[in-house]
Order: sequence, then C-alpha cells, then structure tokens
Amino acid sequence: MKNDIEKNSLFKQMKRYAQVGGVVGSLATKIASKRYLGVNLNKKKHAKQIRNDLGKIKGPLMKVAQLSATIPDLLPPEYSNELLHLQSNAPPMNRLFVKRRMNAELGNSWEKKFKYFEKEASKAASLGQVHKALLKNGKKVACKLQYPDMSSAVSADLSQLKMIFSIYQSYNKAIKTEEVYKEITERLNEELDYEREKKLMIVFRNIFSKNDFVNIPQTYENLSTKKLLTMSWLEGDSILNFKKSSKEVRNKLAKNMYYAWYKPFFEYGILHGDPHLGNYSVKKNLSINLYDFGCMRIFSEKFIKGVIDLYFALQENDSSKAVYAYEQWGFKELNNEKLKVLNKWASFLYSPLMKDKVQKIQKSENGVYGAQIASEVHKELKKLGGVKPPKEFVFMDRAAVGLGSVFMHLRAEVNWYRIFHDLIKHFDQKKLIKRQQKTLNLVRL
Repeated sequence: MKNDIEKNSLFKQMKRYAQVGGVVGSLATKIASKRYLGVNLNKKKHAKQIRNDLGKIKGPLMKVAQLSATIPDLLPPEYSNELLHLQSNAPPMNRLFVKRRMNAELGNSWEKKFKYFEKEASKAASLGQVHKALLKNGKKVACKLQYPDMSSAVSADLSQLKMIFSIYQSYNKAIKTEEVYKEITERLNEELDYEREKKLMIVFRNIFSKNDFVNIPQTYENLSTKKLLTMSWLEGDSILNFKKSSKEVRNKLAKNMYYAWYKPFFEYGILHGDPHLGNYSVKKNLSINLYDFGCMRIFSEKFIKGVIDLYFALQENDSSKAVYAYEQWGFKELNNEKLKVLNKWASFLYSPLMKDKVQKIQKSENGVYGAQIASEVHKELKKLGGVKPPKEFVFMDRAAVGLGSVFMHLRAEVNWYRIFHDLIKHFDQKKLIKRQQKTLNLVRL
C-alpha cells in the first residue's frame, strides 16, 4: 500500500515536471540566450505566453513568481509584471472539477450541507479558488478549495525554482539565494495545510478581538478539511477604489492598513506575508477585511527586537548598534562597506518613521515603492561580492514594500512616526515570547 502511494506521488511529480519543465526551460533558455548570445527576444510577447501557460497548469510557480519579484533584477520587468497578474487573477477550474473536489472533501452528499453553492469561482489564485455559498441558516460563506495534487506540484515547482535561481546566481552575485529558497520552500509547504491556516485565523481573531478597524472571517469546523476552508464571507471594495476619495478617508485607510499588518508583528511576532490586493478589502466604515492566512510568518522575538533596535540605531547614527541589530536579524560577516549599503536600504524603509510629522511614505510618486533605491542597493552589493539575506528577511521586506506601494496609491499623508511609536511603546520581550508560545502550541495541535 505504501509503495503504491509512493509510486503515485512520484508519477504526479513526474507529470508536473513535464508540465512546467517546458515553460520554465523556455523562460530560462531565452533569458540566458538574450543575456549571453545577444539573441533578439520579444520579451513582452514571450512573457504573455509564459503567463498563459502557467495559468493553465496552476500551482505554486505563480506564487513563486510574486515572491521572486521582490528581488531586484531576478526576472526582467516584462516577465515579473505579467506573472504578478497571475497571483490574483488566475483562470478558474471548471464545474466538473469543483464537484469532484467537493466530493473528495465533504462526501457525495456535500451539496445538502448548503442552501446554495455557486459552482463558478468568485476568485481563483495559485493554489486554490474561492466559491460563494449560503449555509442552511442563510449565512453567506466563502469556500476556499485547493486544487488537486498541489503537494506534488509544490515539490516539482520548487525544483524548477532552484534551476531559475542557479541561472540567476551564475551571472548576478548581489543576493545569495540559498536562504531565500529555503524560506519560499517552508512557506509554500505551510500554505498547503488549510487546517494550519484555520488555526492562524483564530489567532488573528483573538489579536483583533478588541479592535474595530480589522475584520477576520469566522471559520466553520464541520465544513473545513486540510484542503477545504469554509469561512464567513466578508463584503468589501478594493482599496484602489478609494484612490480618489477625500484625504481624510485615504489617510484613515492607510492607518488601518498599517495597524492591520504590524500590530500582530510587534505584539505576537506574526506577519501576514502576502499584502497583494486580493488578500484584503475595505468595508463601508473603512475597516479592513483580511483574507488568506496561509502565507504567515512567525518570527523569533530576537528578530522583532532587531527591527526596533535598528530603528534606534539609525535615529542615533550608531554603527555598532546597527551591526548588532542586523546580527539579531541573522545577517553575517558584515564589513563597513556592506553595512553602509544595508543602511541605505534600511534608512529608506525607516525614513517615514524618523520624524514626528505628517508626511507621505515616499517623496516620489513615480513607480513601485522602493524600486529605485532597491536597484541602487542591488548594484552596490554586487560590487562588494554580495550578501546572504537571512530567510526571515524575505517576507518582512516583502510586506514593507507591498504596503508602501498601497500607501503610495492612496497618496496618504499621516504621522508614521507616531503610529510606529504607538505600536512599539509597550514592547515586552518576555510577554511576546509567552504569546508566541501559545500561538505555536495552537498551530501545532
């Protein structure tokens, strides 16, 4: 029996290799040919083809593309721009697929558990799709249904990612990708476990139980499995629909978003690592609906203290404190030159928090948040032989850049200094450790 299962798993992985191998191979070969051989390549046309091919086969490679986009120059912009669209707008699976998958998770009589179940997906992403349904009591719910064979897909796609990273590493030494690869591997495997996600939603409901600016869906135990997660449906609009709202509204939204992401981080050591537009919406009262708790990063108390320590090191222009903070994060073998380059990036991220005044998140309103400074830092690190970022840094950096882009869209002008100090003023390492332990105990149950 065990051998049959192993053979079946191996077959699925081999099938996945065949599906994605051509897509990734084409991407790697054409980029390498362009870089090394000067072969003419219509990158825009090729990127659309890659996006279309990946959309058909689904899977974690879509999510990997979004994660990889936070590393400057890993992929040409034509490719990263196209692949980012896949994450929040993947083509959905058909009705027959939905019926088979729901049969597998809740049994043949699954439809009797609902008053109504919409067979067409309301949202489709990399690892699963969401269906709107009504319970017998009339409550509206969202059923998040995982695509079949995702564990095999993750294993196969991560192997393909290794190939992309090896090509990247061969011509660009600025960022060492070993820890980045480890982090992506760990987080993707966690995202496959909807029971873990359900527990983390409970944690977030507890965190925000006394606040009215964040809404967390309620989960339904009897309608959830490891590959199906049923939760209350939260109505809301895209935050981009508020770009032309009054300054007061835009600023209120920015504050709520900042607290929604960083209150769990500084108080519980947990960060929602996926701030793309499909993972939250806005209610009429301007509170934030948070969705998708699969991509959660639980940090050590040492790392969180390092984030605070680095802030004060920059405030005081104290190099020795900065080195200590980076070491708390996990950076190693820092010399003065690398420290200056890392401080350039850190100074940019911390810049809005440094002065007690109302200001925008970034002076320039052009481009993606941090794109120009990231490119400069990248080039300087390359000259110095590169740096190996600790794996925890991947999602921390991603959240900061993702949220910064949102604040730019909103043209928000708030006192970031006071918001940040409000979050860290009661920071207590011992209390954080106790809260983290409770969270870890619940997640591991």
